[in-house]
Amino acid sequence: MSDRPSLSPLRKVLMTADAVGGVWTYAMELARSLAPAEVVLATMGPAPDAAQQAEAQAIPNLELTTGDFRLEWMDDPWADVDAAGEWLLSLEAHHRPDLIHLNGYCHAALPWQAPCLVVAHSCVLSWWEAVKEGPAPSGWARYARKVAAGLRAADHIVAPSHAMLDSLRRHYGELPSSSVIANGREMSSATCDNKEPIILSAGRLWDEAKNTRVLAKAAEGLSWPVLLAGESGCSRSSDYDSVELLGKLSGADLAGWYARAAIYTLPAKYEPFGLSALEAAQAGCALVLADIPSLRELWDGAAIFVPPSNPSLWQAALTELIRHPEVRSDLGRLASGRAGLYTAGRMKDAYIDLYHRILKSHQLRFAAAS
Repeated sequence: MSDRPSLSPLRKVLMTADAVGGVWTYAMELARSLAPAEVVLATMGPAPDAAQQAEAQAIPNLELTTGDFRLEWMDDPWADVDAAGEWLLSLEAHHRPDLIHLNGYCHAALPWQAPCLVVAHSCVLSWWEAVKEGPAPSGWARYARKVAAGLRAADHIVAPSHAMLDSLRRHYGELPSSSVIANGREMSSATCDNKEPIILSAGRLWDEAKNTRVLAKAAEGLSWPVLLAGESGCSRSSDYDSVELLGKLSGADLAGWYARAAIYTLPAKYEPFGLSALEAAQAGCALVLADIPSLRELWDGAAIFVPPSNPSLWQAALTELIRHPEVRSDLGRLASGRAGLYTAGRMKDAYIDLYHRILKSHQLRFAAAS
């Protein structure tokens, strides 16, 4: 029997998020698993769409509140960041949570009453290093200072991979107490039998980090169709003539494509974790992934890796998998097995343990100061 403390002492968590990308999926998965503890989810940036709001409303222990504030990584956000800070402090005063869980950086420096956890899902400096292959311009200096101040103020810092945690140290200096907790997902209920000759990828076309154009170029010489799910934004459709664009899909629709596709490919130049690779692995897809540190860390031995920026190498790797069904089948089994390390249950247990350690440390410091 585990000696891990039960969840009962944890009454309420105030959590921040945005509705732009994977942070929303992560927040929904974690909030759902934390029941019976209440989660007050405060979103900033673009408002959750109707489907996201319905998803949040279906979680009994979750209260969603939205603020119309620019996010810290957006252009000239600082007046909004300050206003959002006042809003968040008012939420703490009203809800009196036991713990502050920030899925961002700058607001960790606020004068919180409760202990504060920061989870590092990505950052501009590491994005720029990976995507632009150089340091961020001087215009991001204020962002860097604000992020560093938030990291120093936090009671604890979590990253979803060692690669992401290492990048934080490289760009912002030594960190206070920190750890790695991999993201997790519930296993999809969609079947993964009878895979079809389909190559699937998912990623926002307008996001340079997702690197979808390299896949579009590689697809020109493939005998299987390549399907790409994700928002197109302002990307030129002519760049994607060789692939079938599925557009933005609901979670359920995307799960259906994972179940059908024999191969899933993620050519990202920057991906601190990569939830789409996990979801595809859970559905038994053979994985062909960009050879970047985070994806190597998570999937080495259970995927094929390709340098992100070489279309001919992507085409060659995918062609080999198309030609060898036994290799595809083996890779699918390996990916599915590795996905068992990254479940919502494991993520929940790790966060509950961490929450209680933070609360205990906070209580001891408060008692010592009294």
